Amino acid sequence: WIGRSETMSEHLSPQLVTRFNATVGLDTPAEAGNAAPLMIHFCLAQPVAGLDSLGPDGHPARGGFLPPVPLPRRMWAGGEIDLREPLLIGSVVTRHSTIKNVEIKQGRSGALCFVTVMHDYSADGRLCVRERQDLVYRDPPNTDGAGPGAPADPAPGGTHHRTATPTPTMLFRYSAITFNGHRIHYDAPYAREVEGYGGLVVHGPLQATLMAHMAADLHGKTPSRFSFRGKSPLFDDVPFTLHAEMSGHVMSLWTAREGGPVAMEATASW
Repeated sequence: WIGRSETMSEHLSPQLVTRFNATVGLDTPAEAGNAAPLMIHFCLAQPVAGLDSLGPDGHPARGGFLPPVPLPRRMWAGGEIDLREPLLIGSVVTRHSTIKNVEIKQGRSGALCFVTVMHDYSADGRLCVRERQDLVYRDPPNTDGAGPGAPADPAPGGTHHRTATPTPTMLFRYSAITFNGHRIHYDAPYAREVEGYGGLVVHGPLQATLMAHMAADLHGKTPSRFSFRGKSPLFDDVPFTLHAEMSGHVMSLWTAREGGPVAMEATASW
């Protein structure tokens, strides 16, 4: 599957911007010609599969663009985003995707398969966003309610912090605007009983979006590069905190629930 590619396009409409803003708590103009909100590319030109083409987890069945990895649990582990130019509302955005690597490893919780995908988002002949997406496939859980991995130390506090309150409605809306059918984000019985989580799982890209906007607000400018990596899951049962520390032209950010470990860590640079 390495080297396989696909290309899709979508109109970045004012309506999508309005829905994105309503979901993540923004209040920016949704007028054609304006710069679209940071990280809205996660919502654009996503794969579409009919209901009869979905796997039991709600994702498109394996073996299309992505390799047919037999491991049952699929997660977005992290990525790195090169933010070159803003996407403009009203433009047609084309996403060209290429599988860069597929690698099998053995972890503490069992077999792991890492798939690296590169996405290029272009509009009007301009490459605006280049994103590396890191996917991980893994064995079924061997513990109840906590997902994979051993308990970790509580996360430290940051110099700057914000509170976010995930709700089933917020997670459903984000799944809808990104056309993400993964049932761990909206089907609580499935998330708990089949995949072994403690509740509905907060999307990794949603956490990354909230942290990227926090970084831009604190610095006063959109970062040129943003990377993130998931470490432990967050659920819809309690609020979580976004933390940030600035050092020169680099900002470290992370999310955590009160008394919990780091859930996602990120780095923004200018």
